Amino acid sequence: MFTFLLVIHAIVAAALVTVILMQRSEGGGLTSSGSPSGLMSARGAADFLTRATSVLAGAFILLSILLAFLAANRNATSVDTSLQRRAPAAAAAPAPTGQDALSDAARNAAAAAAPAQADNGVPLAR
Repeated sequence: MFTFLLVIHAIVAAALVTVILMQRSEGGGLTSSGSPSGLMSARGAADFLTRATSVLAGAFILLSILLAFLAANRNATSVDTSLQRRAPAAAAAPAPTGQDALSDAARNAAAAAAPAQADNGVPLAR
């Protein structure tokens, strides 16, 4: 449901930007010369674009509030939940003894402290 509403929100946002950019500038903008015989100079088209802008703006605001409410009430404790599904790898291996235990513990601590690096120095995604 959340993803569906997010896609609808993006479509409404794109339509709102398009409708706003199609409207004739009231103040003249950068150019003051405009053709009065253009398609957008008709009063009916201007009324339609104004009405479409207000409807799309209202839909955008309502979808924004709804998406914020749904995001706040999700059961996720973190934004990135991809690492929570991964099982710990250390639990599957048998516990080493003696000198091997010390070197393995040091290696595991160093591996946990430093992020995985690719050859070019960019951290790898886990």
